[in-house]
Amino acid sequence: MSEAGAIPVIEVADLEKHFPVRKGFLRRTAGSVRAVDGVSFRIARGETLGLVGESGCGKSTLARAVLRLIEPSAGRITVEGRDVTTLGKRALRPYRRQMQMIFQDPFASLNPRMPVGDIVAEPLRVHGIGTARERVARVAALFAQVGLSRAEMRRFPHEFSGGQRQRISIARALALDPSLIVADEPVSALDVSIQAQVINLMMDLQREKRLAYLFIAHDLAVVEHISHRVGVMYLGKIVEYAEKTRLFRRPLHPYTEALLAAVPVPDPDAKRTTRIVQGDVPSPINPPAGCAFHPRCPYAMARCKEEPPRLQAIEPDHWVACHRHEAGATLSA
Repeated sequence: MSEAGAIPVIEVADLEKHFPVRKGFLRRTAGSVRAVDGVSFRIARGETLGLVGESGCGKSTLARAVLRLIEPSAGRITVEGRDVTTLGKRALRPYRRQMQMIFQDPFASLNPRMPVGDIVAEPLRVHGIGTARERVARVAALFAQVGLSRAEMRRFPHEFSGGQRQRISIARALALDPSLIVADEPVSALDVSIQAQVINLMMDLQREKRLAYLFIAHDLAVVEHISHRVGVMYLGKIVEYAEKTRLFRRPLHPYTEALLAAVPVPDPDAKRTTRIVQGDVPSPINPPAGCAFHPRCPYAMARCKEEPPRLQAIEPDHWVACHRHEAGATLSA
């Protein structure tokens, strides 16, 4: 799942994040929400892993746990070959420079009281990089990279359009020369034409700097355009993982089939060949026994209601967690 012989930029093994559910006057723990439940993947330099799934499946929680913005409950996170799962704040600080995030809402993620030049320069100040003059020059260069001018550094976030604000967010993410950028729905709040500009900018920057992206989105067209590999999440687990072309041409998991079938087709006469599943994602507080997808699955068997499937390799570069398919070699992180 990574370049031959190369150490992946990030490797995640059996990552979990559970949130306690407290009830009653004494706020006793009555259960837990398994928001992320045993997720494994790795991303090589210059590669994009797209992560898709319905709202509430755990994508954003996974993104924050990977960066340790929230602490994982279990599992291992390895950055450039070093296990950073349990590092303290001081020891983790150099690795934070290698991992940056682009948030969904570019307005909410930018301080409205700071000029945007200061916002982009803030990571440099926090990490003590360069003199004041060198930081100004660095920010000006970053603005040029994302298609903004030096004169705009003195303006405030409210003076920019949504697309321009997201470009500022990208510039801030690039300030420390990271090797990994986690992009959590970075274009979902933008108009379609602006989405294309931002996605193309991210792809150009990736080619230039060989950045690794964990790209989270619900728009499958965007994911298909930018990703090299795609992971499909359902109720905290990855249920299918494959090379992009393979997954879009031949989805194996019924949930992936349903996601692709739900994509609008610009042809009023086109007929769908795949049934779209009904119902909502079950509660992560009380998930179904066996396969979590079986209450919505048109192919569910008796086995699906009792035994949770393992994520297994069905064919080269294609893993799926579904009892309908013969087992291959299990996915190892």
